[in-house]
Amino acid sequence: MSDTPRSAPVTFSEFEPVTTAAWQARIERDLKGADPATLRWNTPDGFTLEPFYHREALSALAGQPAPQVPAGTGSYWRNVPTYHVSALSNGHETIIRAADALSRGAEGAHFVLADTLAFDVEFLHQYLPLPDTFIGYTVTAAPAELVQRLLATGATVLRGFLQFDPVTGHLPDMAGQLRALRDVLRLTRGMTDFRGLTLDSAYFGNRGATASQQIAFAVAAAATYFSELPDAELTVADVAAAMRVHTAINPNYFFELAKLRALRRLWVTLCHAYGLPAEAAQVPILAETASWSQTTLDPHTNLLRVTTEAMSAVLGGADVLSVRPFDTLFQEPNEFSDRLARNLSVLLREEAGLGTVADPAAGSYYLETLTDQLAREAWALFQRLEAEGGLPGAMALALQLLHQAAQAQFSRIANGEQVVVGTNRFQNVREQFDFNPKKLLRSREFDSTRATYPSEVLRLATSLHFERREKKKKRAAVVLLGSHTNQLIVESFLRLLPDGEQPVLRESHPEGTLSVLFSSSEEATLMYATPEQFGRLSRYLYKLPNDVPFVPPALLTADLATMQEAVRVFGFQEFTVQGYSTEEVLARLQGKK
Repeated sequence: MSDTPRSAPVTFSEFEPVTTAAWQARIERDLKGADPATLRWNTPDGFTLEPFYHREALSALAGQPAPQVPAGTGSYWRNVPTYHVSALSNGHETIIRAADALSRGAEGAHFVLADTLAFDVEFLHQYLPLPDTFIGYTVTAAPAELVQRLLATGATVLRGFLQFDPVTGHLPDMAGQLRALRDVLRLTRGMTDFRGLTLDSAYFGNRGATASQQIAFAVAAAATYFSELPDAELTVADVAAAMRVHTAINPNYFFELAKLRALRRLWVTLCHAYGLPAEAAQVPILAETASWSQTTLDPHTNLLRVTTEAMSAVLGGADVLSVRPFDTLFQEPNEFSDRLARNLSVLLREEAGLGTVADPAAGSYYLETLTDQLAREAWALFQRLEAEGGLPGAMALALQLLHQAAQAQFSRIANGEQVVVGTNRFQNVREQFDFNPKKLLRSREFDSTRATYPSEVLRLATSLHFERREKKKKRAAVVLLGSHTNQLIVESFLRLLPDGEQPVLRESHPEGTLSVLFSSSEEATLMYATPEQFGRLSRYLYKLPNDVPFVPPALLTADLATMQEAVRVFGFQEFTVQGYSTEEVLARLQGKK
């Protein structure tokens, strides 16, 4: 309207531009003589980050970065919860849960199937019509059979994705697995809203891989499929059109955001190497909040973690987001935590407005630099894997690097360098568990491939010990704490001691042994044993012969006399902290002193 005032252009001409040199001079002045280099951050990925970035950072890149637009959907992402369907289950209960979620804000469902053939696809089609519903399926066997059964319901097209990645899962009979994948791609060719080949990069992210490792391993797996899958009927373009990447998002906010941007950048490079046009070099990304970062201690902090993880995912350009409920580590699925997880994505879109801009990180001096550095590191690692023959031949090297990265992270958490709120800092020392620690430790479902597992299992085990001591139970327990845990106990314990009070420590247990806690009502003792020794003790207590297949549980209990004799006979060795008893060490770690 003519009487509507016109807004004046916003300028900052009254402000003098500040050069990088001027910023650096100001930083040095504020530090009052301290070395500005102390502000630099040496990242787990092997490169150093500066304390600030300025416009010169963009000119230092290979080319002026352009905004990245996620594949197919612009700035929009789909809210897709994940549901696990156990072995021998037909999935009816889970399907009904998913259908209910779709009426309450979800925009799809992702089923992780332990038993592909038992899953009732007719029932699925009845509640979630396949041509109209975005559905993902993760399977470990018979992928083509599942697709054939889905199409046999009468659905002419499918929407969603299939995750079956034998390269990442290093499955046997690779030739047979690749034939099954070719069948999947033939059956779903032309279905523009279905991706039949989803790469399981989350496997690495949920086991402690660095950001650049996750990118490199995903690109290496894709290169294998580009090379191995095409035949007389399938082209490289067909393979590329079927691909999606499933990645785990951890709490390192800016790194995870830049990780997705770097992955998309390298994907274009990889596709160019295989002769694919730029329009074909778009990869959709399923981002799932990580299990690696979740905790059982102070578990409501998981709600905060998944919030930052989800923001990284959508700002980094994921087109599908799956938020993990905060209590999945210790509790059966329930409506409360499912609703919170589902509504997080809705809140980020409807209230925070994160879906209104495509690639909001574009042009940021820091994030563009970080994206470039992650891409460079990942490409160098990818080339190293290719020089070793590529995946799956180089999987041993990949797993070795993964193990080193995870162990380094365990150590950083133990010595306090890496903070996990509620676990190694800001603990709730009066915490009352919402679960039974004994039952959780006995459970084979308890996820031990997480960053905080060494800290958690020690806390849970010592809680049981203090409870047993208080009640004067005339029984004893041996709790398997895992590999390398004694070193982590030492680092955690030393961090809690005042300066000058640190004891002389005996060398920790030899490489390849397991850390265990021997607990009675009288005392607790840290020990170590070889896997063979622990297995023999388990068989003895369960009265099982050696020829019976058996996976020992983490928690073993018996009467005190039996356990003391068995521990002696099977040769467990005590781990000592000179000047302190095990009881004092555990009490200090538990916040009881």
